[in-house]
Parts: sequence; C-alpha cells; structure tokens
Amino acid sequence: MGDALDEPWWEPQPGTHSSSDSGNPDPSDDEQMEKSTNTSKPVQSDSDSGSKPATAKKRKQPAECFLTRPEEKEEHTVKVKRRRKKKISDILAKSSPKPGVPEDLQKLLNQHFGTKRSVIELEELKLPDSCFLPSNDLTHSFSSYLKEICPKWAKLRKNHKEKSSVLMLIICSSAFRCLELIKSMTAFKGDCKVIKLFAKHIKIKEQMNMLENGVIHLGVGTPGRIKALVKQDGLSLNSLKYLILDWNWRDQKLRRMIDIPEIRREAIDLLEMGIIKLCRENSVKLGLF
Repeated sequence: MGDALDEPWWEPQPGTHSSSDSGNPDPSDDEQMEKSTNTSKPVQSDSDSGSKPATAKKRKQPAECFLTRPEEKEEHTVKVKRRRKKKISDILAKSSPKPGVPEDLQKLLNQHFGTKRSVIELEELKLPDSCFLPSNDLTHSFSSYLKEICPKWAKLRKNHKEKSSVLMLIICSSAFRCLELIKSMTAFKGDCKVIKLFAKHIKIKEQMNMLENGVIHLGVGTPGRIKALVKQDGLSLNSLKYLILDWNWRDQKLRRMIDIPEIRREAIDLLEMGIIKLCRENSVKLGLF
C-alpha cells in the first residue's frame, strides 16, 4: 500500500515483486493444476463402469455317494401250465357210465394191498369168482335186483333165529342213501325186520341193544359204522349170507362209493375183517348193485 494517498495503491511500486511472484496464483495456473490432477487420476474404462460387482465364489458341496446294487438280470421263467384235473362229470359226458363188475372190486383190492402185502398174503385176499352174484346192469330197481339174486329169501328169513346178526348186509356211502334203499326195498323185504346201521342221529349203543334184543334180518348202513359194530362185538358175521355193495349209485358230485377215499378205505377194511375169508369159504355171496 503506498505512502502517499495520491498514489494508486494498485499499481506496482518499483522494487516490489509482481503478483505472480508474491504467491497469488494466476487463474491460468489454477486451470493447469486442475488439468494435471485430472491427468494424474486413473481413467476408468467403460467396461469397468458397467461391470457388476464381484461376487464371492460358491463352494462346491461334496457330492453324495450312493451305493447302487448291480442290476439283477431278470430270469425269464416259463410258467408251467398245470394240467386240469379231470372231473367225473367230464368223463361221464364223453362216455355213458358202465355198471360195476367183479373185476372192478378185485382190481380195487389189488391196488389197495399191492404195495403193503406179500405175494402170499395177496393170494389169501383174492376173491374167487364163485362168490360173486350177478351184477346190476343198471336196469333193475333195488327190489327186483334182490329178488333175482336171492330167490329163496322167504325161506331164509323164517329159519333165521340168531340174535346180534343179520342175513343180509347192504353197504352204502351215506345215511341218506341208506334211507332211500330201505324205502325202495319194500316189495322185497315183506315183514322182515330191518336195522339202520349208520352214525347219523343213532348212537352205537342203541344199535347194539337192538341187535342183542331182537332177531333182525336186514342191515343197511355205512361201512364205518358197520366196521365199528363188528369190532365191538355188537354185530356177528356168522349168520351173514349176502353182502351187497351200492356200487353204481352216484351222489350230487357224481361220485360213487369207491370214489370217496374215506368210504373206500372203510369198505376195504370191513372186507378184510372177515368177509373175504367167508367169501373164500363160500359162506357169503357178494353183489354189486
């Protein structure tokens, strides 16, 4: 600042430094400094400015291990077709039923005892042809058949006086069939006494008392109950003259007496209990109805 008032203070005095030297920067210098600062800063590329922020890398989770079974090879099995069991109805549909003959009974005994008995025992169980009565040819009623095979029945029943025994035994497969035959033999039996020898509704003690207390001519029953009476000495075979097997009759399932395993076995056991021996001695005659 000048000493004299009349001197302009803004004019530089001699001996003094200029504004550039005094430290006041020139505006041009500021622009140069800004340029230098701008050039010193790193210029970001367009690619960097538009890029997404860096994300942290995901850790790979360890893969789980699974044990796998080896693939089993499918075995192609051929299904075996079961043979359809032949029914009795199918057999009868193809051919008409044949009446039973003595050879059928003999064959049945051979099949039953063939693997269980020796040759000598089988000979003793063989039925002679002379013991067989004429077989039913499927044309007879039961009464007419009995009259044919036993023409002297009236004389036999008059002479029969022994208790606990019968003159004729008729063997059936069921109690129902026994009742049918008893009704159908009215013309043959006359006034002779008939006893029911089956287990249905009748106790064995009652049958034993009836046999013991009276003279009975005809017995109609199942092989199981007759066998039990013989075992318990309730029925004697000493006076027996005729044994008739209800051979050809068929039940609702078209089965004969010999087609039912239990009935067949009991009938064969009854024959073995003494009837075969009486047949061989020619004391008892066998008939197939």
